Amino acid sequence: MPATLKTDAIVLRSIRYGEADRVLHLYTPAHGRLSAIAKGSRRAHSRFGGRLEPFFRLTTILHEGRSELRTVTSAATLAGHPRLREHAGSLDAAARACDAVGRLFETEDPHPGVYHLLANELALLDDDPAGATLSNQLAFRLKLLLAAGLAPALDACASCGEQADLVAFSPAAGGIVCGACEAASFALDPAAYSFMVGALGASLAAAPAAPMRALRQVERAITELAEHHAQVRLRAAGSVLSAPG
Repeated sequence: MPATLKTDAIVLRSIRYGEADRVLHLYTPAHGRLSAIAKGSRRAHSRFGGRLEPFFRLTTILHEGRSELRTVTSAATLAGHPRLREHAGSLDAAARACDAVGRLFETEDPHPGVYHLLANELALLDDDPAGATLSNQLAFRLKLLLAAGLAPALDACASCGEQADLVAFSPAAGGIVCGACEAASFALDPAAYSFMVGALGASLAAAPAAPMRALRQVERAITELAEHHAQVRLRAAGSVLSAPG
């Protein structure tokens, strides 16, 4: 018998479908990533208004039929994040944050921490669109890796356990490596190492600053970790983002 699911959700993606419908990719706290169709939502007088666009945080009611594609029967706005849509940098950062969540967490397995992390990131970007920095986006991605069980090993060499001479990063080994184990790795500046440690230990709002060279090394570490261990290719950070420090 068809069931009804009531859940909070963040719209990751909204795709035009047919003449008047939308297919939504949603991320929920208790049901992971869901897909749903909002019938008639593109009509001029749709009851959904404009609240089914990406980055909206909603309370939804979804009708569960025989297919995996649920039907949206109700959607109430919890947060529309209008300010982030007014700035290219924050809009780009929000899109890339949603894309990263959709790629790393593509199943219906519950990850409430991921939902709240994304909700926090969108709220930060809405509160301060100028905060759409490269350091903020990389801090967000590092926390996503942590939630996915892919956080880089930073306490000691990921290959041999040595705690000194940590000079490079090995995606295959899963973290920082010492000089004796640096084969198939790339150099990691002390500033990049400090950024990763600081970003994982701080809130998103307190993401540390770092030089651009260090941040690009961190981005490479994140991208290659996700690709090697989760077979997920993350989009590069947007060129409009800036790096303080």
